[in-house]
Amino acid sequence: MRSTTQLARDQAFAYGVISGDVGAALERHVEFPEPNLPRLSVDVEDESSALPEEAARLLRKHWDIGSGPVGHLVRLAENHGVVVVFSPAQTAAVDAYSFDDGYRPTVVLNPAKEDYYRQRFDVAHEIGHLVMHVDAEPGSKVVENQAHRFAAELLLPEDELRDLLPSKADWRILATLKETYGVSLQALLYRSRALGVMSDVTYRNAVAYLSSKGWRRREPGEMPAVEQPSLYPKAVEILSSVGMDELSLAKESRVTPGIFRTVTARSPVREDLFLEPQEVDSQDGVIPLFGSKVDKPGT
Repeated sequence: MRSTTQLARDQAFAYGVISGDVGAALERHVEFPEPNLPRLSVDVEDESSALPEEAARLLRKHWDIGSGPVGHLVRLAENHGVVVVFSPAQTAAVDAYSFDDGYRPTVVLNPAKEDYYRQRFDVAHEIGHLVMHVDAEPGSKVVENQAHRFAAELLLPEDELRDLLPSKADWRILATLKETYGVSLQALLYRSRALGVMSDVTYRNAVAYLSSKGWRRREPGEMPAVEQPSLYPKAVEILSSVGMDELSLAKESRVTPGIFRTVTARSPVREDLFLEPQEVDSQDGVIPLFGSKVDKPGT
């Protein structure tokens, strides 16, 4: 968002570049699915058209997503050539973000958000940016709202949900829909209001009830484990089985082992990467935290 500090933005950008460098190094040895994202550009000032919803329906058709709930969304994205990684803990101030700058469309997830339902919505939101906003400046209210509408239609299609959503705050029905479609109660309430099923007054009262119960921070019920990336981790496992260890792959990627582990991890890594000392190799010089190799002084 626009309130994010420049330092946090710079760190997020640098980490995104690094994740692409790691992926490019891995792809010298393994084959990943080809990127397969449709494009439907949406004007960044468009607040009224139904293009975000059309873009979501286009993606469901393009990826052959049938009727009913979307399954493991991270795996689905990876199967279509989208890279998904967790960012370091130090960039938790930056929420999930995405980019497509020449290597592959990439989604970077916030490591601090340990909420299965909200993470799925984040992934759908970022896929929306990749489909609609490749050249758009991120962070504006209109652009973010377009991505929210895309995510809502992707996960909760209007033609399926209109007759299922309650017009009143029936928590039993909402809890069942939450578990079935893998979205939060708040997202269901918002969707119900957006589709005109629930009135503004009923929606506001329901949100107030959520707040009074403390459910806006932690909703009731069991919390499934967040969806985990597998594209990079599986590649590392395959290469390890044929004798290519993490250290050699990190050197080939021109990053430190700590950063390599974070980029290729199935779950968030808590190491303090931005304060990690540089790795020194006696023959190849210094592998810095960001960027390409730097020669030793005097060489």
